[in-house]
Amino acid sequence: MPKESFLKNRVKSVGYALKGMFLLLKTESSIKIQFVIALLVTGAGFYYNISSAEWMVQLLAIGTVMGIEGLNTAVEKISDYIQPKKDPKIGFIKDISAGAVMIVSIVASIIGLIIYLPKMT
Repeated sequence: MPKESFLKNRVKSVGYALKGMFLLLKTESSIKIQFVIALLVTGAGFYYNISSAEWMVQLLAIGTVMGIEGLNTAVEKISDYIQPKKDPKIGFIKDISAGAVMIVSIVASIIGLIIYLPKMT
């Protein structure tokens, strides 16, 4: 079987990634909520005419929260696949993964406050 070209492999990889992104948005309620928040904050960015630097930090925060949420979902799914029954060790792994989402969500919220509180007063 001939080896596929680098370009063809990259196109396939992007296709798989897009499929995963849409599956995440379609099936996971937590990412749906975060997506709505991201849309609201993006709207606020246009409304308050935030600076380029503020846009970069805001987009980085949004991407980090949503990316870590995707990884958390993957950890939960693979954990449930490996051990479908309730297991304290799997619960510990899932809690740590959820904790990572909490950390980046708190930091993203602080970033939002730093950007928007001065503009609201």
